[in-house]
Amino acid sequence: MLQVLPEPASTLVAVAGFAGLREGELRGLLWENYDGEQLTITRSVWRRYVLNPKTKASMAPVPVIAQLREKLDNHRVLTGNPQSGPIFADGVGNPTSLAKIAHDVIRPTLDKTNMTWHGWHAFRRGLATNLHRLGVADKVIQAILRHSNVAVTQACYIKTARTDAIEAMWSLEHAAAKHATNMHQIPIRTHRIM
Repeated sequence: MLQVLPEPASTLVAVAGFAGLREGELRGLLWENYDGEQLTITRSVWRRYVLNPKTKASMAPVPVIAQLREKLDNHRVLTGNPQSGPIFADGVGNPTSLAKIAHDVIRPTLDKTNMTWHGWHAFRRGLATNLHRLGVADKVIQAILRHSNVAVTQACYIKTARTDAIEAMWSLEHAAAKHATNMHQIPIRTHRIM
């Protein structure tokens, strides 16, 4: 998706996918919130309303991985190297409309490449699921998504697929077979009871 989308849609998708921000947080991002290492969430923009982040936990900084840093740094250069204001601004300096970008740019581009658009929130769930599959602890995923409760992360964001269940059972099968092999190699000692 990142390779086929034009800018700024590609960078927006990268932030959504690699940082797991909520839609309002994406719109509310300011250049002042980005230091090259992390994104600090200081506001959320819903329609024309500028709001505080959803919860106190939502204000935690989000680490920026190298791939996202490259996208953001290139986006900054393409937009005239601003030091302040919205990272994703419309033509007059206001936060851009994510719905408009999805409708006018993302969907038509993805339709041409047989990819499906699942909406902005899907990136947040996708990040949680991918981190989980990589073996990241649920509490760490909770911190990255900035949920106030790990149960929300586990119940609503980490998605398991049938292939996950099959792989888990193969892992169990392999561990059980290895244990059985090891058991055959250990001499059995018998004791007489008198």
